[in-house]
Amino acid sequence: MIWNQSKIMCDTIVALGNSTKDGSVLFGKNSDREPNEAHNILYLPRKQHASDSEIECTYIKIPQVEETFEILLLKPWWMWGCEMGSNEFGVTIGNEAVWSKEPYRDNGLLGMDLMRLALERSENAKKALEIIIELLSKYGQGGACGYTDKKLKYHNSFIIADPTEAWVLETADKFWIAEKVRDIRSISNTLTIGKEYDLIHPELINHAIKKGYCDTEHDFNFAECFIPRFNIKQIGAKGNVRKECTMNRLKQLKGKITPQFLMEILRNHNIKLSEKDHWDPSKGSMKSPCMHYTSFITPSQSTGSHIAHLKKDIQVHWVTGTSAPCTSLYKPFFFPNGGLQLNQEVSEKHYNHNSLWWRHEKLHRLILMDYQKRLNMIRPERNKLEARFHKDVKDVISGNKENEQEKMHQIATEAFNISFKKIDEWINQIKDLDIENKPNYFYRRRWKKLNKFDQLIIN
Repeated sequence: MIWNQSKIMCDTIVALGNSTKDGSVLFGKNSDREPNEAHNILYLPRKQHASDSEIECTYIKIPQVEETFEILLLKPWWMWGCEMGSNEFGVTIGNEAVWSKEPYRDNGLLGMDLMRLALERSENAKKALEIIIELLSKYGQGGACGYTDKKLKYHNSFIIADPTEAWVLETADKFWIAEKVRDIRSISNTLTIGKEYDLIHPELINHAIKKGYCDTEHDFNFAECFIPRFNIKQIGAKGNVRKECTMNRLKQLKGKITPQFLMEILRNHNIKLSEKDHWDPSKGSMKSPCMHYTSFITPSQSTGSHIAHLKKDIQVHWVTGTSAPCTSLYKPFFFPNGGLQLNQEVSEKHYNHNSLWWRHEKLHRLILMDYQKRLNMIRPERNKLEARFHKDVKDVISGNKENEQEKMHQIATEAFNISFKKIDEWINQIKDLDIENKPNYFYRRRWKKLNKFDQLIIN
């Protein structure tokens, strides 16, 4: 029954210093969620807390720690946790929805809550992994994960990186297994750790044997044991296909990987080169890292994108803050001492011109109505702006350290201000263009329905 397919898909990638051009660690993630599920960029400074205080996560309260670190979160507007984020030490985490043979609980910490808690409390990737494991043991993972689909529940996998190393952590209810990344790695909406691992829940193998997932310890393979073979969400997610796509791209430039290359991966539609010039999002599928909503067959949309350039002394985070990376502008944000003050209102249920996400959503949905023609009208200027931002970032990092912090704040603020301005300019540039290649009727009808709910007027 394909219409029960999940609306929550993602792809996360990482390349260690032995695989990047400049020896730094690079991390990237697209968050694929419901097409109307607005995302927010949230910056929070370090904060002290009373020793007896509690923190209210999405569904449960837990004890707060006495100090939380400076963090950058990219998150669905309605939940406490995040889809991806980083902290002042360069700890950066992204998660994936995965399905296992273990039960799904009605209450607990969402995988997104686990990420935020780890970012607030950890000084390196290994510590973040340990915090997630500890919280998983104490409180479990559970609760509705969907924006409108409150029956949707899943388990989680994570890539956890910092400026020196990265880990893959995969879970099945309270059980977990972890693999230290050696060079390049990607995860998607499926379990990926097999026989090779570095850390493991002390009862995991015995549990698998007792449940009949394998016969002996020698037979144990985490993914093969715990993937539910006939789960429609698992089948429909196409996680293995997208993982293969992102890994193949990473392998092609291994040793020369840059933030710009990760942008290209996260904008990839996983199509043949011969289809590139006449492809449009109405032909999109679950096989695409840059995912486009089409219908119940492809119910997810890439609603936000994040690339982290993790150096030991400074981290540059490239964020869209908007959906559909192929139509978006990546903007820089610096850590530590980010201090970004976004002159925007938060994104919630309905269209709001003062929200970055919703302002771009109007542009994005106009582009969908004649994708190749309209995207080609704005893409050259978009690419020039990104090139300019990359040059500005390179100049400030390699230049005189005097007033460096002030310069970084200026670059980030200017980039976001330009983004706001250009979205309006691009909307005016394309909105009255004659449509040459109109998408099919049913695709247009579905988007018209979404626009009506969002109170978003598309002429």
